Amino acid sequence: EAQLVESGGGLVQPGGSLRVSCTASGYTETKYIMGWFRHASGNDREGVAGIDSEHLTSYADSVKGRFTIYRNNARSTLYLSMSRLTPEDTAMYYCAFDPRPWSFTLLEPGQYSHWGQGTQVTVSS
Repeated sequence: EAQLVESGGGLVQPGGSLRVSCTASGYTETKYIMGWFRHASGNDREGVAGIDSEHLTSYADSVKGRFTIYRNNARSTLYLSMSRLTPEDTAMYYCAFDPRPWSFTLLEPGQYSHWGQGTQVTVSS
């Protein structure tokens, strides 16, 4: 049973950068998909970025060119590097995991069977 722990959230000024991480445990295979989702107060949960076992990625239009998702299988860690942050990026960020090698819909929450507890990202001056 995979378990996910996010870290790296915090307070950052508009225009700044931040990297959040998600460490997975309890699953030893490398063929799985992972994704980052966010939930801001008053909004629906939003798929931010996803990556499959071949390192193919998918991004929400709102973060393209600013966010980068990548994974280190040896460390069982998923990363989301965020730059040019705006107050609209303020949210709780969750990582998600599913033991399938790929998906046509990496940004759909229903594709994932395991979720972390989240890490808060706040963009404010």
